[in-house]
Amino acid sequence: MAHLGYVGVLAFILVGSVWLEFVLRTRVLRRALRLSLALLPTLVLFVLWDAYAIAEGHWDFDLDQVIGWQVVSGVPIDEVLFFIIVPLAAILTLEAVRAVRGWSAGDEQQ
Repeated sequence: MAHLGYVGVLAFILVGSVWLEFVLRTRVLRRALRLSLALLPTLVLFVLWDAYAIAEGHWDFDLDQVIGWQVVSGVPIDEVLFFIIVPLAAILTLEAVRAVRGWSAGDEQQ
């Protein structure tokens, strides 16, 4: 079961934040283009960084702690999911605070 540890933490983060989308109606998931523009640059950058660091021997992943599926040059799927789920949770949390506090982001439609 240790190989599910990383995914378990990611599931906990997702469960802890995705409910904000529905309860507070943050509309983060409904604005797919906006969400993609927020997530994709960092996803690409950090996956490439991880691939480089693995190739250079700077770090690796304990195969007993990850699922074992590799996406790019030794980068496990667990790590790729990390670069999606953690920023998504941050965006959901920020949008939830904005919704509760009534803060504008400056891009609302008039």
